[in-house]
Amino acid sequence: MKICTYNVNSIRAREELMLKWLEKRDKDIDVLCLQEIKVTEDRFPRGAFAGLGYHCEVFGQAGFNGVAICSKEKPEQVLPGFGDETWDRQKRIVCCRLAGLTVVNVYAPHGDLRGKEKYLYKQEWYSNFLKYLEQNFSPSDPLLVVGDLNITRDDLDVFDPVLLRDTIGTMPEERHWLTSVLEWGLVDCFRFLNPGEQAFTWWDYTTGAIWQNRGMRIDYILCTRPLLKNLAAVEVDLWPRRRRVPTPSDHAPVIATFGVTV
Repeated sequence: MKICTYNVNSIRAREELMLKWLEKRDKDIDVLCLQEIKVTEDRFPRGAFAGLGYHCEVFGQAGFNGVAICSKEKPEQVLPGFGDETWDRQKRIVCCRLAGLTVVNVYAPHGDLRGKEKYLYKQEWYSNFLKYLEQNFSPSDPLLVVGDLNITRDDLDVFDPVLLRDTIGTMPEERHWLTSVLEWGLVDCFRFLNPGEQAFTWWDYTTGAIWQNRGMRIDYILCTRPLLKNLAAVEVDLWPRRRRVPTPSDHAPVIATFGVTV
């Protein structure tokens, strides 16, 4: 089973690229988790994905945010949002139960400089997300949490720790918020298999950052420990990000491969 997380930065703008990429990979992705789709449910290109054999569960928003899970196996249960009207004004989370496990797809807030309104929202969002995990799941469950978390774990996850020190995504308190989520009972799959390897998942559109590998790792596949025995590989697929036409997202997809006994 291959699980993928991909911030597409607008599904309508990236539809052609994604279909080409999935065909290039011989449609080997079993569960495709998308963030920042920027469309409502009725505007999501379900037909295109259905043509490749995917069922799509969408929790969307016009012009901003939005998440979707597209899977080859139809989910047994779908839980959009936190179940809280206030927090679900921004569409940032969708949960599906399928193939004997639970997948939670999240698009965490980007934030802002320390003390700003968006910084405070990000802080509160992470606190609420931790409560969501505590109230709905157990570390002993077969659980995957994937998505764009908009925080780097440590300096290995940025191309220049000195230049980027204490900026959005690298602030010590932000890393503490992410660490709190991990300490609840989740493992960073990429770092587990590649403890000393540097790989990025996001590059700014300007200054040719992708070609100079001036990036950050902010997209994650996290799993509970019961799934670790089945974790076989994690890769960042650079092909979609290195396209000039169709225009790529500023993120690259991350794919984890699990053994068939998941």
